[in-house]
This record gives sequence, structure tokens and C-alpha cells, in this order.
Amino acid sequence: MTELFAQLRPELTSLMDCFATPAVLLRPDGTVITANQAYRRRFGDGKPLQGRSCDGIMAAAGYDCHTQGNICPLESCGQTGLEQHVLHVHDQGAVQIDLYPIRDDQGVPRYFLELLSPLLNKGEESSSMVGNSAAWREVLHLIRRAAPSDSAVLLLGESGTGKELAAAAIHRASPRSAGPFVVLDCSGLSETLFESELFGHEKGAFTGAHSRKIGLAEAANGGTLFLDEVGDIPLALQVKLLRLLETGQFRRVGGVDPIHSDFRLISATHRDLEKLVAEERFRRDLYYRINMFPIFLPALRERREDIDALAETLLHRLPEGRRLRLHPDTLACLRSYDYPGNIRELRNILGRAALLADEVWILPEHLPPYVRQGEIQATSSPLAQSAKGSDNIEILPLAELEAQYLRWARDNFPGDRRTLARRLGVSERTLYRKLDQLDERQSHAPQLA
Repeated sequence: MTELFAQLRPELTSLMDCFATPAVLLRPDGTVITANQAYRRRFGDGKPLQGRSCDGIMAAAGYDCHTQGNICPLESCGQTGLEQHVLHVHDQGAVQIDLYPIRDDQGVPRYFLELLSPLLNKGEESSSMVGNSAAWREVLHLIRRAAPSDSAVLLLGESGTGKELAAAAIHRASPRSAGPFVVLDCSGLSETLFESELFGHEKGAFTGAHSRKIGLAEAANGGTLFLDEVGDIPLALQVKLLRLLETGQFRRVGGVDPIHSDFRLISATHRDLEKLVAEERFRRDLYYRINMFPIFLPALRERREDIDALAETLLHRLPEGRRLRLHPDTLACLRSYDYPGNIRELRNILGRAALLADEVWILPEHLPPYVRQGEIQATSSPLAQSAKGSDNIEILPLAELEAQYLRWARDNFPGDRRTLARRLGVSERTLYRKLDQLDERQSHAPQLA
């Protein structure tokens, strides 16, 4: 069969060029038989590829397949005989690799077809799309899976986790990438303003409508419409949005003629939509319509191993941060913080630190006190103090331990009570009630003469 491939290499190359994405035909040892034009443009160096190892070609192009936890699909396919679908993360970007075995008449894999789909390219990717943790690699894998289709995608996760940037990545990797990417932030909009923003309005439709306005649903025709904070859409307008999604048609405010728009919908929210549906604050039929392909973006505290790379990338994209470096002690502080504001908060912390740094290093003292709180907790919290002298640890009642911790948190936390409540994982009302009980208990405690 090897001789046959050698004879048919021009025909095979023409066949490989039918793939729009980079494609390469490999032997079991990883040497290249032939590759298509897309592969040569993307990973080639202008020299012949036949007979060279695929990992050597990729490494020379900046895509080392044996670093950053990447798994070689050729090795896995050789061991299992099954097709492989893996995501490789490199310094140059993320690449989805699909490997298919080509079997002989005995069913034994003899050759392998490898398709490579670059997902995020260096220079194009956002700083928030950096990471190599298992949780983040799963996000990138789901983005790649969702991108080629027209299915509605729902991005879930806390504020600041990069949902809009993930939506933009889906759009860039989709067949609609040449079309517009239109964003509508649904939070804080009244019913009238939301309807006008989404559908547009005719001249004279209401007071102040001095001219016709094209709505964002119309502007997104041929591209992607991204509804950010979709959970905040007024209930009365959700039925109109549902009709738009079901029929692709709408009317401008004050208009009578139906308008057709063909777009792909991506939505995002930090709210619990299932809870809103149960409370009848979000339509169940609309929820099922937008939730065809959910993707959960993890909070930054759930992917701490990505903080170093994120911090370096964010810092170097700040005009004042390009000359600076993060000291190892500073990175240790950043890794220990929980980031209730996620990546957005990390960017703000680094921006502040860059302004305070006089030399090349950003040091821990350039970070806000609450970020350095992890270091303080290690030596000052009542839990740490109880652990000292472990040969004779005093066991306290849970109520007393909570009271000690609340007293310490109240006296040492630099922020306001609302932020403290969020950090403790309780409502602001619960925190005030517990602090009032703490003060009442202290006022009734016997005083020393």
C-alpha cells in the first residue's frame, strides 16, 4: 500500500485539498505522506513535507505537541485503534485535532488522516481566553464543537468570566464569521428601550423618535446576535423575542411590515435561569429555545493553575505594564485570592499595581490589602491560631468558633459589609444579623472589674 500511496500522491494531494481545514496523511510512525494546501500554509516552512515527522513540523511552527499537557492523538489511536478528538493548547493558540485511522483489509490501522482546526490564534485571542487547566480546555473544546453549527448557545457563569469573549470566539470560528457580531446588553433596559434596541423603530413611533432606527436584530442579519445578561429581559418582551427566534421575523416599533433576519443566537447570563423559570420570571419555552447548547465558564478560583498565565498576559496588554514583571511572591498572592469579580477583577488589580510599581518588578506590596489577605489568614486567623501547638489543640463549640471567625473577619477585612458578605458566602442581611448577635453577646458578657 505504501508503493500505491507513492504512485497516487498527486491524486491524494488533490483529494486532501477538498478539506477546507489543514489536513495531513500520516504513517503510524508519524511521518507525513502528503498534506493539503491549508496545512502547508498554516504549518509548513516552505520545504517539502513528505517523509518528515508531523510533531517536528508542528514544533517548528510553534505548536509543540509534547508540552502543556497535550496528548498525542496518533499514539492514542495506535494503542486503541479508535479515532481521536483532542484539543491542543500551544503558545501560538488552541488547535482541535481530529484523527481517523485508515485500515487495511484485515481491519488493522495502517495510515491516519489528521484534520487540524485552529480555534484561537495568537494575536487574535483575548487575554481572557488564555489557560491550560482541565476546566478551561473543556470550555475551548465545547466552543469548537458549537462553532460550526447554527445552534443557539447559552453561556453560563459568574460575571467577569469572559462570556462575551467566548461568544466572539464562537462567532470567529463559525461559518458566519464574515458577518457582523452584534452585542446587546440586556441588563438595566426598560421594556420600551429594550424593544427599540432589539427591533428598531419607525419615525414618530413614540416621543423622541425623530427618525427611523435599525434594530440590532436587523443589524445582525447574516451574522451572530449576542444577548448578554439574557436573564434580565423583561418578562413582557420575552414572548416577542421567542417569536423572533422561532420565525426569524419581527416588526419595528411603530411599523406594520414584517422584517426577516437570519442570525445565529448566542446568549449569556450569570443568573440561575432554571430558578427564574420555576419562579415564573422567565418563560419556560424561551429557556428551552436558547439553551440548546449550554457552556459553563468556570470562575477564576476554579482554575487557579491558569492565574499565572492570565496575569502575565493581562499585564503585558496594559500600556503601563509592558515593561514590568510579576515577582514570584506576587504570583503566590494572586493565586491565593478568590476573585469574586473573576478575570475583570484580576485585570483591575494588575492595572493598579502597574501604576504603583517604580522598578521592573510588581511586588506584593503593590497589590491591594484584600488580595494579600491570604498571607494574613495563614498566620492571623483564629483557625490558624487554633492549629498552633497541635499536641494540645483546644476543641471549641462550632458557635464559638464561628463567633471568633466573624469577629476576626469584621476587624480585619478592608472592604465594606456587602463585599464581606459576598466573600463569606452569605447574604448581607444574614451577615448583619450575625454581627448584631455577636455584639449583643459581647454586651452581655461579664466585665472584668
